[in-house]
Amino acid sequence: MNTDTVVVNEVRRGFYLDSVALMRISGDLAALPGVEDAVAMVGTPANLEIMREAGLLASAGEAAGPNDLVVAIRAGGEAAAEDALARAGEALERKRAPAEGGQWRPRTLDGALDRMGDANLVLVSTPGAYAAREARHALDRGLNVMLFSDNVPRESERALKERAHARGLLVMGPDCGTAYIAGTPLAFANVVPRGRVGVIAASGTGLQEVAVLLARAGAGISHGIGVGGRDLSDAVGGVSTLDAIDLLAADAGTDHLILVSKPPGPRTARTVFARLAAAGKPCTAVVFGAGASVIEAPPVGPVLVPTLKAAVERATGCTIAADYDPGAVARREAARLEPGRHLLRGLFCGGTLATEAHAVLAAAGLDVGSNAAPSVKAGTDESGIPPREGGRDSPARTGTTALHTVIDLGADEYTVGRPHPMIDPALRTAKLREALADPEVAVVLLDVVLGLGAHPDPARPICDAVPDANGEGPVVVASVCGTGDDPQDRERQAAMLGAAGVTVAPSNADAAAFAAAILGCEP
Repeated sequence: MNTDTVVVNEVRRGFYLDSVALMRISGDLAALPGVEDAVAMVGTPANLEIMREAGLLASAGEAAGPNDLVVAIRAGGEAAAEDALARAGEALERKRAPAEGGQWRPRTLDGALDRMGDANLVLVSTPGAYAAREARHALDRGLNVMLFSDNVPRESERALKERAHARGLLVMGPDCGTAYIAGTPLAFANVVPRGRVGVIAASGTGLQEVAVLLARAGAGISHGIGVGGRDLSDAVGGVSTLDAIDLLAADAGTDHLILVSKPPGPRTARTVFARLAAAGKPCTAVVFGAGASVIEAPPVGPVLVPTLKAAVERATGCTIAADYDPGAVARREAARLEPGRHLLRGLFCGGTLATEAHAVLAAAGLDVGSNAAPSVKAGTDESGIPPREGGRDSPARTGTTALHTVIDLGADEYTVGRPHPMIDPALRTAKLREALADPEVAVVLLDVVLGLGAHPDPARPICDAVPDANGEGPVVVASVCGTGDDPQDRERQAAMLGAAGVTVAPSNADAAAFAAAILGCEP
């Protein structure tokens, strides 16, 4: 921090905007000239501590309450700080202003239901400390809940899901970032056709990847239900997963079920797989990191496959192939690498995509560390996910003690008070430049996630960072999770990447296998 650095806070009492809008504003402010860091956050005790640790909290912010909004700026001078505050005010007022034509915006759930009496689903996006209360209210009003919020206590999650089950309702989440209900994409989702494959997933990019691969195979998704990353733990008991299985089993528009998860708790696994076996429809499951000791599937249960692509191919009977010879291209790329380049760096926006890439690379024999790798070893909690200890860049979180690394940059430790990299790719771009400049890195592996709510042109910062196609840097391999109907247009994004020298694989699993092949491993 230089000697001219100033920290200024502005507190707006009783001011609320949803977390996605605040993340976008935070990212825009942090990118302003002269600004070192900036956030716009609700003044909960946890958020104030985050700002304090980041060197962003001033005396004005210290006095904020949980119903207030804090705009915090750290800049290299008074002029830059005041300009950023003024820009923040303009952005906040635009977000709060009525839409063109005076579109009505409700301020409470009850107010919305007074005008929309036939609604049957509510999306909750409030700070985690208040999300459970809002979700309970919605359930008591007879609404299904999509719980976008994270940081909801586990005991609150189970209580909400049991409350929903008792009322014949469904809770999707917490931390449910993606869903497809009756053809309608919700939150971070892609524009895909409706079809006859039903998907149950923790949510997020795993569900997105299945949806876009179904579209590429000429099929479609009937419903995509995100249950949250902890639902299959024994502590939660798979309440929403079991409800989702029953709903899809009874749905006349669903012919095939796909389940995507990290290792479930042993008791929950037995219950879930027995329920899938009784669904009366073909079922395919992708369970990353699971071993025989964790999953005891009934003999007539779902077929287990190793990747999301394999699940889609089994559900549709179609093969999703590259339009080039992967082996020949891998040999060509490996041959151009300078001596001494032998490392892989995976930089991911999507958590499930990072987990899948880690699984594919590990199966190819690579020593890969990752903050997204599920584990079934001693020391894990009952969800099968290893405890995260130490700082953001500690070996326990990043796997830096391993030869190769795959990092989920959308994990909580990278996004607290910051826009998700699907919205603002600045952090990923900075780490990409570091990897490209490292003389030991042979391959950089990326995901490019398109869709509603995502960055409008995510390939552009990658193309600006990678060397020329005939350069001497690492090989850059990517997959594009999206469709031609997404606002960003998958074909246009892939063409941009290809022109910049990036090899674009047909799926995330293919990209990881291709990266392993370049390093001389058989995928």
